[in-house]
Amino acid sequence: MMSEHMNQEQERIFTLSNFLSILRVLLIPPFIYFFSHGEKLTAFILVLIAISTDWFDGRVARWTHTVSEMGKILDPLADKLSAALLGIYFAYLGELPVWFVVFLFLRDAIIFGGGIYAKYRKHILTTALPAGKWAVGFLALLYAMIVFPYPVDFSLAKTVCLWAATALLFGSFVQYALRFRNILLGKEVVNL
Repeated sequence: MMSEHMNQEQERIFTLSNFLSILRVLLIPPFIYFFSHGEKLTAFILVLIAISTDWFDGRVARWTHTVSEMGKILDPLADKLSAALLGIYFAYLGELPVWFVVFLFLRDAIIFGGGIYAKYRKHILTTALPAGKWAVGFLALLYAMIVFPYPVDFSLAKTVCLWAATALLFGSFVQYALRFRNILLGKEVVNL
């Protein structure tokens, strides 16, 4: 009986969708290695794979009926770690302004901390908001343009993506803060 319960719990942790979330973070060291050694095409392919894992992990969980509590935490954590680590690396290279990376890191840390609090203190699992998903899309596009392996001037497009991501990140932060306030006040919270 105990073994059966442990197997069910492992099935919820060791799923293809959770692997895709973890893979997103595991691709960062090889990406940095290849990008720093001038292997830009390989680095670009790794970024595209990482972006695709973000798109596929939730869908795979739904398709395979393996949606899990662990996956609902692991996916946004992998998103936030990937975005922050790549942001720090790109700021180091001078490709991103430091203020943006500091803003991204603080925003994501506060949102993730609030989500953990809501989960373990209030027993409410919050989900991503549409503005946050759009922000991640613009951020992914910005990162892809930074590592694009061929000589194309993306200056204007990168600036547009940077400011669009900033506006959406800030807007979604306000939405998360309002939702968190409702959780603290015991009001009904609608997950999208």
